[in-house]
Amino acid sequence: MATFHFDLVSPEKLAFSGEVDQVDIPGVEGDFGVLAGHAPVVAAIRPGILTITTAGRHEKIIVLGGLAEVSERGLTVLADVATSLEELDRAQFAETIAEMEEGLKEHEGDELDQAIERLDHFKSIQQQLSSTAMH
Repeated sequence: MATFHFDLVSPEKLAFSGEVDQVDIPGVEGDFGVLAGHAPVVAAIRPGILTITTAGRHEKIIVLGGLAEVSERGLTVLADVATSLEELDRAQFAETIAEMEEGLKEHEGDELDQAIERLDHFKSIQQQLSSTAMH
């Protein structure tokens, strides 16, 4: 399988840089996979699990929004937050969700809609962690 260069960057660090076979990205308009030779595109990322595939090995990284750009140089993901499953404090993540639920009372109108959408994304990540993250 042909490989391509992939960089995953967050404000804190360069989370990943190297040659990969495939990257599956949680896009705002739907999840999508990138392979070598993918057409150029820029897409917004929603909170979710990004999967990097190299030589049959899958590495899962939680991203909490950002942008993905595919160019002739490869794929670059600029993530607001990028945390590998090994680094994730699951208890803290569950506490964050509880705080988000409690915080819904403070919002109304469009702000409430956005807060609910973000909470739904976090709950989706939590569900994926419980059911499929170890695969």
